Amino acid sequence: MPSSPRGTSGEGPPVSLRPYEVLAAQRLLPVLRSADAEEAVRTTRTLLAAGCRAVELTTSVPGWAGAVARTTALADAPGRPALIGVGTVTTAADAEAALDAGAGFLVSPYPAPEVREVAARRGAAFIEGGCTPGEIAAAVRHSGAAKVFPAHVGGPRFIRSLRAVLPGALLIPTGGITPDEVRTWLAAG
Repeated sequence: MPSSPRGTSGEGPPVSLRPYEVLAAQRLLPVLRSADAEEAVRTTRTLLAAGCRAVELTTSVPGWAGAVARTTALADAPGRPALIGVGTVTTAADAEAALDAGAGFLVSPYPAPEVREVAARRGAAFIEGGCTPGEIAAAVRHSGAAKVFPAHVGGPRFIRSLRAVLPGALLIPTGGITPDEVRTWLAAG
């Protein structure tokens, strides 16, 4: 899988943190849609203390940019660095704000060419979303990874089918997955 070149020019996470590799190794990405920035920071602190190396905060969190800046400082722990990503990034302005706040990766729920452009220009990891096989394949062609959204529509069988035609791709199913279904999703790859 591709790794992000970020960290080589003083922007973003240290070179040793390669977002796609961290996400693939973790296998489960907590996505926080908190009621406010304070709750997002508290929850992120708890997740990092529990050993998570990647957490995604969304732009739907009021005060999200400040929360990202505060949590990236928490994630820069000696000996156990982590990545804070920003999800539901759909505009160039939000992409710039997320990266300025220290985001280690960006995520969109659907194809977002203007976000892709900012990510490419800034050397940032970008996980573009898609629902159809064509959208997902296009996202994988751009970065080696894709968010499959809304995942519950296709289910684990859809993920297995996608993996057959996109071998080696990092697929991140998101949306509508309940805790009791996690093992089935993980088994699907």
